Amino acid sequence: MADRYSRYLLGCKGLKSTGKEGVSEVFKELFREYGLPRAIRSDNGTPFASTALARLSELSVWWIRLGIRPELIEPGKPQQNGQHEYMHRVLKAETARPPGANLWRQQKLFNGFREEYNQDRPHEGIDLRTPAELYSHSKIAMPAVVPDLSYPAHYETRLVSRNGGIRWDDRWVCVSTTCAGQRVGLEETGDGLWDVFLGPVKLGRFIEEKYRIS
Repeated sequence: MADRYSRYLLGCKGLKSTGKEGVSEVFKELFREYGLPRAIRSDNGTPFASTALARLSELSVWWIRLGIRPELIEPGKPQQNGQHEYMHRVLKAETARPPGANLWRQQKLFNGFREEYNQDRPHEGIDLRTPAELYSHSKIAMPAVVPDLSYPAHYETRLVSRNGGIRWDDRWVCVSTTCAGQRVGLEETGDGLWDVFLGPVKLGRFIEEKYRIS
């Protein structure tokens, strides 16, 4: 996880899988230490994205509840996150060729790289300064309790059930299991047409005639 403005590498943690549980724990640690960003840009890999509406995953739904906007690059276009991709190439070249003998040794390599990258290495993109010279913590603190999503008064709201749907005129409408347990907001945009939101993120358009979100 890196700050896009300063290039500061906030965290580099080796994990045994890409599962949400381990990844979210790392993000919690970083959010508590550095504060919350307003947005996080990522690729479309697990656990950042899924095939659900708006490509949201359980991890990105959690970000939205914290007030963080997920920014997913277009599939197959890594250049849209080129700065971060470049850091990854340097990281792999200097810490994983060859890799550490085990996860503990690999983490030591990551820690050493992060220290040098932030404190000692000047970057051309920031006028040959180091990331540590430019970085400052976010002023948005990690909340003790994740707040519920809220919507403008003119929105209709519905709770997404465990099976990923909402009720509309006593009929079931599929939303996404990634949004289970959360309230979505629906804003009427035309006769029988509603834009569907999870927080500020638009999931799609609900067409009453078809009872489907597309």
